[in-house]
Amino acid sequence: MRPIVKLAAGAALLLGGGTSVASADTVNVGVCVSWPGYAMLEVARQKDLIPGHDLNITIFEDPLGGHAALAAGQLDVYGCTADYTPLTVDRGTDVVNVAFLNPSYGVDHVILSPGIEPADLPGKKVAAPQAYIGQLLMGIWLDSVGITPDQVEWVNLNADEAVGPMMSDDLAAAYMYEPWISKVLEAKPGAKSIANTAEPEILKTGIFMDALYMNKNFIAEKRDVALDVLKARWEGLGYWNQHTAETNKLLAEFLQWPEEDIGYVIGTDGKSFEGGIYMMDFDESARICGVLDGDGPFGMANGSMADSITLTNDWWIKLGLMENKVDASAGIDCSLMGDLVKSGYRQALTAHD
Repeated sequence: MRPIVKLAAGAALLLGGGTSVASADTVNVGVCVSWPGYAMLEVARQKDLIPGHDLNITIFEDPLGGHAALAAGQLDVYGCTADYTPLTVDRGTDVVNVAFLNPSYGVDHVILSPGIEPADLPGKKVAAPQAYIGQLLMGIWLDSVGITPDQVEWVNLNADEAVGPMMSDDLAAAYMYEPWISKVLEAKPGAKSIANTAEPEILKTGIFMDALYMNKNFIAEKRDVALDVLKARWEGLGYWNQHTAETNKLLAEFLQWPEEDIGYVIGTDGKSFEGGIYMMDFDESARICGVLDGDGPFGMANGSMADSITLTNDWWIKLGLMENKVDASAGIDCSLMGDLVKSGYRQALTAHD
């Protein structure tokens, strides 16, 4: 999203400095990977849905690098997966998760190489991006088949980076999402998907979720701007709902994806794609935050955001990524969503044909 700039981890961004650099008319936004679910602020930017502010948007293709930039104040806003939230608390960073955006609706998979069965995995290489939704899914699935994290050799690769090693049989299993799943399954007869996030019990937990993070100093110093950005994210989503084909084309150009692949992630009906992701509207997200009456989708209870973060914390400890139990509520700030609710803002979107 943004003027398309891809930076490696640690790139001390174009901005420098250790505190928030946003002004009333410039907001620095990061996107952890090229992904339609994080792109609605680009829609808001292009369609002038956030008047008075300039969104400077950077795609990282590196979740940890983006989180480092956010914590350092080089970014003000960051779209990434919610599973990093316990780590922001444990590390004491000036970062909070301000909203859940869209749960994985079957887009995230564990893929086994041809000829590999679960019992064959101990001692073999499995790929997943560290401290990211992929490691969480891979770890939970391995646990479900009786394999502990120390029984496999972990390789820190994102889905696109794992395609080559899967093709050359260097990996026994890998975390993947579309369009990479289809590419591997088509090119490697015998490769198979063994687990995905569409299972009802997984959806209910809310742990496989995209989220919007903000730097605490940005919120404290520019709260009105933070509210404008948060509202603009939902306005971008609303534009997509009403102009889906046009917006999917915009997103394809922005992310440099084939247009067809956008539909295989967020769908063409303005709401979701089973096998992709489910785009929660503002009201659904506000209910999970606990600032609007009612429950969220897929059995997610009102105010369950902290419970999802706590469960993620438990799994990170089990996977050896964390040692400490943290106060999940310390990584969440639903007050911005609450302010929008108090202002009368509402949004309930439905699918169209």
